[in-house]
Amino acid sequence: MGVDAVHPKKSSGKEDKRKKTSGTSSGSESESDSDDVRDNIEIPKNFLARGPRTSVSAEAYGAWNKMKDFTPPSYPKTKEQEKRIREKLLESFMFTSLDDDELKTVILACVETSVKKDTEIITQGDNGDKLYIIDQGVVECYKKTSTEPRKHLCDLNPGDAFGELALLYNCPRAASVVAKTDCLLWALDRETFNHIVKGSASKRISTYETFLKEVEILKTMDVYELNKLTMVLKSSIFEDGQEIIKQGEQGDTFYLIITGNAVALKDNVEVMSYKRGDYFGELALLRNTPRAATVKARGRCKVAYLDRKAFKRVLGPIEDILKRNTDKYKTVIKKITTKV
Repeated sequence: MGVDAVHPKKSSGKEDKRKKTSGTSSGSESESDSDDVRDNIEIPKNFLARGPRTSVSAEAYGAWNKMKDFTPPSYPKTKEQEKRIREKLLESFMFTSLDDDELKTVILACVETSVKKDTEIITQGDNGDKLYIIDQGVVECYKKTSTEPRKHLCDLNPGDAFGELALLYNCPRAASVVAKTDCLLWALDRETFNHIVKGSASKRISTYETFLKEVEILKTMDVYELNKLTMVLKSSIFEDGQEIIKQGEQGDTFYLIITGNAVALKDNVEVMSYKRGDYFGELALLRNTPRAATVKARGRCKVAYLDRKAFKRVLGPIEDILKRNTDKYKTVIKKITTKV
């Protein structure tokens, strides 16, 4: 278990059945989904399962991945619009691995969609065939549960995308999305997404799913939360002896060890070691205090990490997760306090 070093993202399919979008759409009809709403969907049963796993690639993507001849739609845009869309797309991991030609194809395929405040953009249970990137405005994602008629999930802002999971898994919307303000969205259809974007997104999910199950602090998270986390994780490699965080510095990053090992040093004294699945850096995020110790790689070490903004935006305050692990967390704090 880790600690803070010692204080250790041309429609061919049918649009969503019930069109709640009352705003205007330029170039094509559109609807909206929720990207960063990692829809609490009935995705393939073994996805991020807690036991022996079946291959996600085989189970989730089989028949849906059969590619047909494809001519991407193209909607003319001004240079300013293209520039703006590019900037928003590159804020979502799904599009950062695309080459210039692929990115251009996606940009031209996007359809401008305006919605008014309080418009229900998508409805839980509906089918969907588009994802959306927010250019302007704020949307709220919420879910109806057996105990809550409107459980708030998250708010999404400019640069956020929503709806990709319905395209990845061909599943119904598991959450509703409503405009909190007037919004300008860019909609991308299923076919373009599948042909241009889906491969890298699917690979990313497959890469992280097994690893995330091994992280102690994440074991009580549901599929919705794990999917959100998968979409925003970044990774970095540190060589033997290289500092990952430094004692006394301000901390705004949470780390998870994917491979290799690391050690925490307080005043040059080793106080903790980390292995695959361990984490550190969370207390600096919780307390807004300087790093309590230095963490160095022991041998070659690969870490996944989230900055403060991503953690807050995607998962909400980390306290919500830590509360589910209160006893374990208190044990760690006690252990570290004793060591220090």
